[in-house]
Amino acid sequence: MRLKFLDRENERSRLTRAFSSRDGSFCCLYGRRRCGKSRLLQEVLPGSSSVYYVGDEREPSLQRASLAASIAAVLPGFDDVSYPDWGSLLDRWYREAHEGAILVLDEFAYLVSGSRELPSIVQKLIDQYAEKTVHLVIAGSSQRMMQGLVLDAAAPLYGRAREIMEIGPLGAAWLREAFGFSRAIDVVKAYSVWGGIPRYWELALDSHSNREAIQDLVLDPHGVLHSEPRRLLLDDLRETAQASSILSLVGGGCNRISEIASRLEKPVTSLTRPLSRLLEIGLVSRELPFGAPSRSGKKSLYRIRDPFLAFWFRFVEPNRSRLEAGSLEAVAVEIEKTIAIHQGAIWEKLVRDSVPLLPIEKISWHPARRWWGAGTDRKMLEIDVAAESVDGKSLLLGEVKLTADAKACDRAIRKLQDKAARFPPARNYGRVIMKVFAARSTGRKNKVLVSADDVIDVLK
Repeated sequence: MRLKFLDRENERSRLTRAFSSRDGSFCCLYGRRRCGKSRLLQEVLPGSSSVYYVGDEREPSLQRASLAASIAAVLPGFDDVSYPDWGSLLDRWYREAHEGAILVLDEFAYLVSGSRELPSIVQKLIDQYAEKTVHLVIAGSSQRMMQGLVLDAAAPLYGRAREIMEIGPLGAAWLREAFGFSRAIDVVKAYSVWGGIPRYWELALDSHSNREAIQDLVLDPHGVLHSEPRRLLLDDLRETAQASSILSLVGGGCNRISEIASRLEKPVTSLTRPLSRLLEIGLVSRELPFGAPSRSGKKSLYRIRDPFLAFWFRFVEPNRSRLEAGSLEAVAVEIEKTIAIHQGAIWEKLVRDSVPLLPIEKISWHPARRWWGAGTDRKMLEIDVAAESVDGKSLLLGEVKLTADAKACDRAIRKLQDKAARFPPARNYGRVIMKVFAARSTGRKNKVLVSADDVIDVLK
């Protein structure tokens, strides 16, 4: 099922403005696969004066012939000749293209991998035809290469782009519109599997239920998304074995670098670079407890950032042999028994992300974090949500539940009151506000309960 175009209003506006410029413009879009880069461009491009071409892994001569054929749709006869190199083809495009014409080279990294001179050629033509109203857009899923092409000060295209856009996942709130959900708990359950990737949503909508979609798309070895993590890693990494091993361990609950190193039987220092790379391309996040300085390494925890990858490495990767043997139904039943733990972790993250966007008690808040460590009584203490008010006078402490009735809310608040009394930083604030965040609540309304709908609706 094809989704209607969701969000991206700011990106649309910026691209439209660039294409309306009297001077020629150069724009770059990048981001992980299936986030909607191509769809965004197709929504913005005027059909009569634009050429959209997707690169692939064929030989450069074949790529040039295909691009020439695409250009011939707006410049008849463009493919009547053979182009010996990229310079001759692109120079002719710039010379003969009509005012306002747009050329999009999607999956630009594939073109560059076969023709390393291409960025320098593009740079020279951008400079040469800067005053002509012809626009060029490059896009790609290889974040490493695309960032290097336009953000590396030593790269030929550095400083040439009018717009550099990272197209990331959509916020959880858009799931309401995509799936027609009315209940926040349904948004959480779907988001915990599919994350914010629009293409995953489209694929899941073809199934009758979330469980059916999981089994058909992810668990089945023939499913479209069964090998998705490998494809994502190949987009950005030359060697994927170590990255896959790290993600497997993190997804299975090894969150400290010392634990990961021990399981891999490697020194901790050997993991610094691969972890940094996974952080850089957005597959892993580094978590620090509330109040800890950003450079505090000892307390760092590593988690898989994307809900789909977290689901895959938690439930699919450990069961790949069984799935290959055809035990789909048995694995699906086992997932159903424990998936609430995974959903709860994703809901916690959504709650923390929402805090600086919610005027809880009419107060503005800094970004929230978890907290873990020794309490004032020297016993271990964990708090799901901790945030400081913008004015520095108040402290927000939160307990996160997947489901809760009125009695559960009362118990959660009593638990928070006990934690607040043992929470070392609490003494630094004049006011401590305690709230319960439940994705699904039943029974009487409770003033300490933050609406799950409020949490979801701000995450756009």
